[in-house]
Amino acid sequence: MSGRGDSAVPTNFINYPTPKAHDVPFKTHAAPRNPVLKGLPLYYLSSVVAKVPPLQSLLWQNAGFSVLRGLKELENIEARLDPTVIHAPGSSDEPISYTNDLELRVPPKNAPGRFHTIVDFHDAYKSGRLTPYDVIEILLPLICRDVENRSPHATAFVDTNVELVTRAAEASTRRWKKGKPLGILDGVPFAVKDEIDVKGYKRYAGTKIDYTKGKDVETSWCVRKLEEEGAVLLGKLNMHELGLDTTNNNPNWGTPLNPYNQDYYCGGSSGGSAYAVASGLIPFALGSDGGGSIRIPANYCGLYGLKPSHSRVSIAPLHQTDPSTTVQGPLGGNMTDLEVSYHVLAQPDPSHPFSRQFAPPRPIAAPQSKKLGVYKAWFDRADPPVKDACQAALDYFAKSGYEIVEITLPLLHEGQLAHAMTILNETLTAQPDVSQITCPNKVLLKVASQTTARDLLLAQRLRHLLMQHLAHIFRTHPGLIIVTPTTPNAGWPIGNGELAYGMSDGNTQVRNMEYVWLANFTGLPCIQLPIAYVNSTQGKGKVPIGLSGNGEWASEEELIQFGYDAERYLSEGYDGGRVRPEAWIDVLGMSAG
Repeated sequence: MSGRGDSAVPTNFINYPTPKAHDVPFKTHAAPRNPVLKGLPLYYLSSVVAKVPPLQSLLWQNAGFSVLRGLKELENIEARLDPTVIHAPGSSDEPISYTNDLELRVPPKNAPGRFHTIVDFHDAYKSGRLTPYDVIEILLPLICRDVENRSPHATAFVDTNVELVTRAAEASTRRWKKGKPLGILDGVPFAVKDEIDVKGYKRYAGTKIDYTKGKDVETSWCVRKLEEEGAVLLGKLNMHELGLDTTNNNPNWGTPLNPYNQDYYCGGSSGGSAYAVASGLIPFALGSDGGGSIRIPANYCGLYGLKPSHSRVSIAPLHQTDPSTTVQGPLGGNMTDLEVSYHVLAQPDPSHPFSRQFAPPRPIAAPQSKKLGVYKAWFDRADPPVKDACQAALDYFAKSGYEIVEITLPLLHEGQLAHAMTILNETLTAQPDVSQITCPNKVLLKVASQTTARDLLLAQRLRHLLMQHLAHIFRTHPGLIIVTPTTPNAGWPIGNGELAYGMSDGNTQVRNMEYVWLANFTGLPCIQLPIAYVNSTQGKGKVPIGLSGNGEWASEEELIQFGYDAERYLSEGYDGGRVRPEAWIDVLGMSAG
């Protein structure tokens, strides 16, 4: 791996890992052979697994979690328990207005497959053609669960507090009529994944357990920032139970079906967020990402998704369930929506020990360098339709001025297992009682309970090794973005009998997360970008394909610039351009009608 750069720890970062290359040859490992279960067999096995520790131990070994014990590369590596790396504020990093006097890059009105942007809502209100109240009058019948003739769209929502929604829309409408909107987001509808606290709502995290315990909780910081800009919160969104898989199959609340092809999953665990945006109900939503949970559903549903640097976005006073792997971020129908929503929700929180140390988000005019890093042996593990689509996008970027840099990454198979071991045990710590959760998660958490302290600490050593190697790459190639397919597979088809009890398919889950885990485990920011559509294996409608870019810690602005280039590719460089789902809802058109 050649290149020029500074191998020293940069002085404008806090907790930056010491750059150090760890060259380990790529190895192809046998595919996992976990039992695949659904329906009644899953129900009965989960009951047995929950009560028989020797069976839990057998499944733990079968999953390969003991692989770290023999790694000589982990000798003399210190365990790193948290991947937070902070870009400290400089003298010019004062807070700015994120929603006023913006020079936004909005897709042309005649762009193929164009989704409505927050600017379209803003312009409709500014012209007097619509009010925020007009919009929620259209949306509420579509998203409320507690109505006689419930809309299929309501499955994406767990709860909508009609009184709060109406009050917020009326207040925004009054501001617009007085000519005093708060900014570009005033009156724009959005919703949040049901893993985040909002005053006036319970929090279930995809379960049937009320984690607020009947208390009126305080709204999390990142949501509060959006509401302070006048955005209208429509409610809480469906998610995979406890965020523990990537389908959003949820027997508790129903499973939202992919708007592009209803025989496919939306992806998870932020599946309700992806559905709500992809179907046209809202221009952006808030999700969370502990193992691809923003990027995978954004990928499956043809959206833009941003997993920020670890600890950058605060949900205080709520604490993270998975404190060393999960961070909140936006999903958007366009790069405009992704950029604006990210800038608002990522403002430093004075009450949070890490968030408050970050420099405020600040747009950049252009990246200083345009380099894309590719580890070919890893990239090429994607299924042929996915690999070909992503390679076509890379070829376009190369012709557009990007330099393609060959890189290597060590111990990827082992790193994915270390990430899985870590996040499962973090969730188990928060939810030790499995009696009230669904069958697949009973199996997952009981298997995770067999992890020893030794194995967990070895996983954190591997985290540190990977971060050192990534630091070496980024110091050698300043401005580099590591690109991969978002998932190696084109969507996840829904199998027969999977929706009633859920399903346990660790093999596909591991395959599905092949690329996404790295950003969670090492704290990198990562952006998901739709770049193609391929034929499905079942049902009606093509399936979206996504490309991901992993940037250096705190490089969200560079990723956003890359995102705009990818948006241009999909509109201008991809044959046929962007495609909307056939059942896409024209909320602004319906409101005007």
